[in-house]
Amino acid sequence: MPTAENLRSIEKYRRKAPGYDATTGPTWPIRQRCIELLRLAEGETVLDVGCGTGLSFEPLLQCVGRRGRVVAFEQSPEMFARAAARAEALRAQGWQVDLQRASAEDVRLPALPDAALWHYVHDITRTPAALDNLFAQFPPGMRLAVAGMKFFPWWLAPLNLYAWLKNRPYNVRAHEMRQPWSLLAPRLDGFVWEPTQWGMGYLGAGRVSAGAARLSR
Repeated sequence: MPTAENLRSIEKYRRKAPGYDATTGPTWPIRQRCIELLRLAEGETVLDVGCGTGLSFEPLLQCVGRRGRVVAFEQSPEMFARAAARAEALRAQGWQVDLQRASAEDVRLPALPDAALWHYVHDITRTPAALDNLFAQFPPGMRLAVAGMKFFPWWLAPLNLYAWLKNRPYNVRAHEMRQPWSLLAPRLDGFVWEPTQWGMGYLGAGRVSAGAARLSR
């Protein structure tokens, strides 16, 4: 059953889904850089966490090739419908896309991923139950790249109201942007991050640690 936060998120994206794709232009270079950090190779399986409308499917498939596979999930019915249409069109061209409508707390992956893309999935990154479920299914050493919004550095603190207002229409946990990677990073080896969007965003990468699945909330 969806949690209260899941239901609030679903309602937010019910309103956003019709025009969502048109809003993603400014962050497209960040999406591309995040995918590059995964260092994908021909024939690999890559997970698209909280895939939204499936905008990352094609660039991910271009990296893993015809022998590779994209596995994805999305909980919003409206966003999922758009992702499903994309996935169907790609499968008709011979690409391998496995898409589920599920929350991060409940999804069961059909295959072990070699890498996982976390592109602007702030609520998943900040939800311990979602992390517990996903990392229990991740193999040690799996590559992970994450991008999202964060609060500005302290010397630009007055601008954080703007960051919060930008994030609030999309995320339930919009107030948790001080270090949005703080629950993710302890489960990763070699995690490093860099600021994007003049300090209002971040991009990071690491590998799943051997003890990641044992970390409690």
